[in-house]
Amino acid sequence: MLHLSLTVVFVAIIIAWIQLPLAGPFKGLIEQRLPGDLDSFLATENAVALQGILDNIGSIGKEVEGADSGIVVASPSRVDPDYFYTWTRDAALTFKVLIDHFIAGETSLQPRIEDYISAQAVLQTVTNPSGDLTDGSGLGEPKFEVNSTAFESPWGRPQRDGPALRATALIAYSQWLLDNGREREVSTTIWPIISNDLSYVGQYWNQTGFDLWEESEGSSFFTIAVQHRSLVEGQALAERIGATCSSCASQAAQVLCFLQAFWNGQFVISNINARSIRNGRDANSILASIQTFDPDAACDDATFQPCSSRALSNHKMVTDSFRPLYSINAGIPNVYQFDRLGSLDVVRTSLPFYQDLYPSVAIGTYPKDSPVYNEVISAIKNYADGYVGIVQKYTPSDGSLAEQYSGEDGTPKSATDLTWSYAAFLTAVARRRRNVPSSWGASAVSAPPKTCRGTSAPGTYRSSPISCSSNASAFPVTFDVRKVTSYGETVYVSGSDAGLGAWNEAEALQLQASRYTDSDPLWTGTSQPLAAGEDIEYKYFKTGINGIDIQWEGGSNRIHTVPEGCAKGVVRSDVWQQ
Repeated sequence: MLHLSLTVVFVAIIIAWIQLPLAGPFKGLIEQRLPGDLDSFLATENAVALQGILDNIGSIGKEVEGADSGIVVASPSRVDPDYFYTWTRDAALTFKVLIDHFIAGETSLQPRIEDYISAQAVLQTVTNPSGDLTDGSGLGEPKFEVNSTAFESPWGRPQRDGPALRATALIAYSQWLLDNGREREVSTTIWPIISNDLSYVGQYWNQTGFDLWEESEGSSFFTIAVQHRSLVEGQALAERIGATCSSCASQAAQVLCFLQAFWNGQFVISNINARSIRNGRDANSILASIQTFDPDAACDDATFQPCSSRALSNHKMVTDSFRPLYSINAGIPNVYQFDRLGSLDVVRTSLPFYQDLYPSVAIGTYPKDSPVYNEVISAIKNYADGYVGIVQKYTPSDGSLAEQYSGEDGTPKSATDLTWSYAAFLTAVARRRRNVPSSWGASAVSAPPKTCRGTSAPGTYRSSPISCSSNASAFPVTFDVRKVTSYGETVYVSGSDAGLGAWNEAEALQLQASRYTDSDPLWTGTSQPLAAGEDIEYKYFKTGINGIDIQWEGGSNRIHTVPEGCAKGVVRSDVWQQ
């Protein structure tokens, strides 16, 4: 799968913005950095991108009928190319974005997150061409059928980034659960899934596999980078819940040591030990810096933080290598990430980057109140505007994002409505808004050992019990209904349970239109916990602009039985009855 698009570079440039302090002249630049029409595009496309992701998640996603609950389908495309499968990597990258949005306040995403956790617990146990859970080898299987069965046809396998990325996503959610007093859920349900993935990383990290583009068999920079991150944050989570991650403690330093082998002094060799010509300058390396970005870290070369001199040099070399290949890049200047700590450090490695945007710059440190610093910041704004402007220019009017842009004329190519493309866009907009993920501990990482050893740690594996994710006696239900409305109208759900107002219109649950679009008029809301096992009758109604003119939907009362046993989040997906 080729996910190479301008959105990747957009994310990297946005990270450059957020690493700079909002003080002095720069604060004004950030507040005024984009024209209104571009701001409007980003706001509109952000909503489209979120809905695009949800539409591609089973079992209620409208584009992926037949997919199991919690399964992330790469794309609805079934022909030329057929991407109607679930990739462990794509699903993990997508849900890391959704989990970050949930932690930032998008509470309606929690049922989807819990469905994803349950789906991954099942997929870990599926015997497949890469192996099974007995020795962990099956965790390296890259993709599965959307009904949670094995994909049996030939493919580039194994791919060793998926377990690390899944661990990272679930660790982020687990940390939120712990912050909210739900340690038992983490320890009994989620940690076994994470532990399997970390065991796999510790056991197999120094063995070759296919890269994220599924083309080059060897050692992938992206894979090694995300594996190192997962071991570091996995150790921190294990300590917090009183668990053990022997592979985390024993292997993280050696993985970081190996990561240095990809650096050739100017750029990252994206694949080494490879049986393919795709082994040099590649967006693989830029994606790695994005995925291992730590907002609390300095511009660390060893972990290739986006503002590090290595990442900047690599960014320039990769970007420049594509300039003559794709005419849509014509006219975009060069600029890269900067030190968020309040000064601009120009060293020999990063000097060519800075000279692209400020030719007279010399090696040295420039404080944030210096003319050079401020003029470089202005150049960053113009550069990032150029990339975002191209994204805006070539995104279709309906906001759909395909797998690729044509390098010649910018038209969408390959798989339509690619889930990862939507996730990348959400990440970029979040970073632009200065919404950053929590630290994964990069700042506490010791320098790599001077001598690398190709070690490994035999893993232990066990299936996760799919146990309850909330109170088994009562839990919330999310109500989704699609109803075209006019300005000022509001949709509610009312029903027989007190949690839905007991048919009292004044106490009904008000739904939200935050994800409403012309193509998908979705109103959504999540109730207070409803009693398990209860049969609830409910219907939707809308009010006019004055909040008084009430119109109930037609048809009979709807009936929903609140499940008993494991209290997973439930989503009712309805269409307004005429």
